[in-house]
Amino acid sequence: MTQSKANRPHALLSVSDKTGLIDLARTLIQHDYIVLSTGGTARTLMEAGIAVTQVSDHTGFKEIMGGRVKTLHPTIHGGILGRSGVDEAVMAEQGIDAIDLVVVNLYPFEDTIADPDCQLADAIEQIDIGGPAMVRAAAKNHERVTIVTNPDDYAAVMAAIVDGGIPDRVRQQLAAKAYGHTASYDMAISQYLSTQYEVETADHFITGGTLIQSLRYGENPHQNAAFYQRGPKRPGTLAAATLLQGKPMSYNNIADADAALACVRNLPNQPACVIVKHANPCGVALADDQLTAYQRAFDTDATSAFGGILAFNQTLTATTAKAIIDQQFLEVLIAPALEDEARTILAARKNVRVLETGPFSSDGSLPDLKAVSGGLLVQDQDLGQISVGDLKIVTDKAPDAAQLKDLMFAWTIARFVKSNAIVYARDQRTIGIGAGQMSRVISARISGMKATDAGLEVPGSVMASDAFFPFRDGIDIAAEAGIAAVIQPGGSMRDQEVIDAANEHGMVMAFTGMRHFRH
Repeated sequence: MTQSKANRPHALLSVSDKTGLIDLARTLIQHDYIVLSTGGTARTLMEAGIAVTQVSDHTGFKEIMGGRVKTLHPTIHGGILGRSGVDEAVMAEQGIDAIDLVVVNLYPFEDTIADPDCQLADAIEQIDIGGPAMVRAAAKNHERVTIVTNPDDYAAVMAAIVDGGIPDRVRQQLAAKAYGHTASYDMAISQYLSTQYEVETADHFITGGTLIQSLRYGENPHQNAAFYQRGPKRPGTLAAATLLQGKPMSYNNIADADAALACVRNLPNQPACVIVKHANPCGVALADDQLTAYQRAFDTDATSAFGGILAFNQTLTATTAKAIIDQQFLEVLIAPALEDEARTILAARKNVRVLETGPFSSDGSLPDLKAVSGGLLVQDQDLGQISVGDLKIVTDKAPDAAQLKDLMFAWTIARFVKSNAIVYARDQRTIGIGAGQMSRVISARISGMKATDAGLEVPGSVMASDAFFPFRDGIDIAAEAGIAAVIQPGGSMRDQEVIDAANEHGMVMAFTGMRHFRH
């Protein structure tokens, strides 16, 4: 027998993401729920033949202000917030029916601001007010009310309803998720408005994301870890990449892949290959064709390339894929796209993780975050760029056209090498990289050592340093190795000493006026 309206469970459905909505609503109707809904959600349900009560009919108060005010009503919030064993009398006195299930996801604010044509007024209209209020109210009263904000949770909720009721543990977990949903939403709004209104340093920094993957472990097996997407999906980024084959990405795979992708997408639009090991490039090259770019990058440091991460800036060809498989062991391969035959070739190495990113794009609007003891460091991403016209030639000798080209290439790579960073390069490829040393002098020695070990010719090559040389010793070491030209930020108290050393050795030196520390 159908229960009286007052005794029947009530569900309020108001979602921007309609995924799975119809199946959920039908399950609710089959189990004697009264379904309340609003706007587009109500229309979708009615078009599917599902009995729906409009919120305005339930409250007796029609929507006003173009829909800005519709669920902000005591009948709705009293129905959600009413406590079992406490508020029944006042609810009966006010004619408020208890709402037992709230299914809400919010206006698509992040998708709206991701549109390059989005205007401030458009963004403002996508700031949801009633939705977060209902989510937070339901989550607060989770002892009685179930709050669902993600369509991925519909199946578990439907199964519980079919089995006779939603367990306390499920309501508790969904409530925790709900606050994460609203926090992430508020974060996106706060960051957007801070940018629009030029708020340099906000009093509160909010960060969050949407779970992409629970990881087996973190940097080490005893650490728990997960991978989250910040903001909407952006094609060409790691968070939006498709894993075409191989085991799920590990924490270290993701960190290294991010370093490789960041470097390769900042290279000129010609065939390029970046090989990364432990978050540092160990070989980078440009060439007229992709196979040559790969081979030159590999030959920079074949030892470190073993088990490395390979990234390309153009569609991976079958020819390159075969050369890779025949020549080396690798963990991850990243490309914007892959030829069908390249996919078939790579499938022979089923454990190789292959990521297809789509066309590259920048996620430069997102701040760079670093956790510290008891706090969080927040900064803009390092998007600083220079052109040949920005260079200040400080030595007696000026660079020729080929040296200028190599200096700019080496400077680009140094930006993605852990500080202290030294990059030796020649003919648009790295020949030695010194990374992450406590001394810039040692990084310079390592670069030369690696070039020698690889059998690559240093004399006539160029050197890039991510920060200034505090003393002339780094220049003396480079000169001993045969470096002909140096690019560095300048700005040391001993710049003149360093310039004099370069002149003594007949070297070219260019100042950029920009530093690229990467810790």
